[in-house]
Amino acid sequence: MATSLAQKSIALAQLLYGDRVELLYHPQCFRQSGHFAGDDRERIEALVEVANDPEIDAVWLARGGYGACRVAEYAIPRLNERARAKKWLGYSDAGFLLAGLYRAGYEHVAHGPMPVDLIREDGEQAVARALAWLVNGASSSLEGGVTPGHPNLAFNLTILSQLLGTPLEPNLTGHILLLEDVGEYMYRIDRYFYHVTSNANVRHCAGIRLGRCSPVLKNDPDFELSEEDVARFWCERSGIPYLGRADIGHDSANKVVPFG
Repeated sequence: MATSLAQKSIALAQLLYGDRVELLYHPQCFRQSGHFAGDDRERIEALVEVANDPEIDAVWLARGGYGACRVAEYAIPRLNERARAKKWLGYSDAGFLLAGLYRAGYEHVAHGPMPVDLIREDGEQAVARALAWLVNGASSSLEGGVTPGHPNLAFNLTILSQLLGTPLEPNLTGHILLLEDVGEYMYRIDRYFYHVTSNANVRHCAGIRLGRCSPVLKNDPDFELSEEDVARFWCERSGIPYLGRADIGHDSANKVVPFG
């Protein structure tokens, strides 16, 4: 996480909420070990420390960069009841961690914007939306199709495809799945939908809604089918209801989807 982005998010939180909100970044966020913000042990220890701290009210993942699959399975068993009471928010690769938490019975987990979204056009709106949910549980931050009492789960399509069959896979029975993706060729989206909709657990879900899959990389020759064509095709073939579009994606319009 770049120090400048962290400082910008802290300043925005102060502007919006004054002394009511204090954003704290663990020093691990600014370390580097190859591709990662510190090695696996450093990241596991930082996550456990923050999650179990009784003075911290929520865990907001700073970014969804690759690596959550390397730490989630080992950190979650070490979390205590204070961690269970917190709100958890993130998306993209953070979906590995969020899925594992939900599987473990955590009740305040959600897919939604992260501080790194400040790099996007209108990113301040995304971060403000996330803060409104974290601080006040604002219904205005929620994806429009999310209704209380109806179980929903939201994931990046690629991430869901990769976490199926792992110890992080949650029970999907009766849930509506909201799926989005970014920067993939259409043939890969087609491939991921085949894998996801072929899974026995997924086939017990109540339906799939499709978020944004942009930008889709240009293929030669053109794949011809759109992401919605692909979603409809695999939902029909697998017997899963296709329930239309969802207002989530790797962009500043990304809305919050509480799990469950």
